[in-house]
Amino acid sequence: MVQFVHPSRDDITLEGVLAALSDPMRLRIVKSMVSRHGCMSCTEAAPCPEMAKSTLSNHFRILREAGLIHTEKKGVEHRNVIRQDDIEARFPGLLRTILGFCDEPHQGKD
Repeated sequence: MVQFVHPSRDDITLEGVLAALSDPMRLRIVKSMVSRHGCMSCTEAAPCPEMAKSTLSNHFRILREAGLIHTEKKGVEHRNVIRQDDIEARFPGLLRTILGFCDEPHQGKD
């Protein structure tokens, strides 16, 4: 049986969260999971359908080890949920702030 490693709330670090969210694909995964407000399989949360399963699994592992998601195996699926309460307790407003900047167009200097 698969055993997933999830850091305790107190072991979630700012560096780990920011590093995990520095990848555009992982940021898209988290944003999609937050907008859906519930458990999602890895496939449902995938930012693009053509992504290799091994790549997707790696993204979810990084998010899990950073403390951003909690994963449980249900049958043949891995069900994932954002650990919003834990992230909010450790770093109030951080996730909301980061996700708020996701859709802003990049503005260059004139």
